[in-house]
Amino acid sequence: MAEGYEIPLHRALTEPVLMAGAPRSAAILIGTLAAVLALGLRLWIPGLVLWLAGHSLAVFMARHDPDFMAVAARAARHREHLSC
Repeated sequence: MAEGYEIPLHRALTEPVLMAGAPRSAAILIGTLAAVLALGLRLWIPGLVLWLAGHSLAVFMARHDPDFMAVAARAARHREHLSC
């Protein structure tokens, strides 16, 4: 970099996008599946339990690695390459 120049880097560009502590894609997927159970199939209690357990698990995993959804997708795509 040339002397005398600096580029501001905003925090939002370096932090993962989370919804209530879970990655955005995981929160949307879990919420959609829970809504299908609760509203579509009229299974209110299982829908609520699925949402509560799924979101809690996603928050727990995001605390350890905020990019766990991308890592899981990549591992599923390259399963035969990564097996021993």
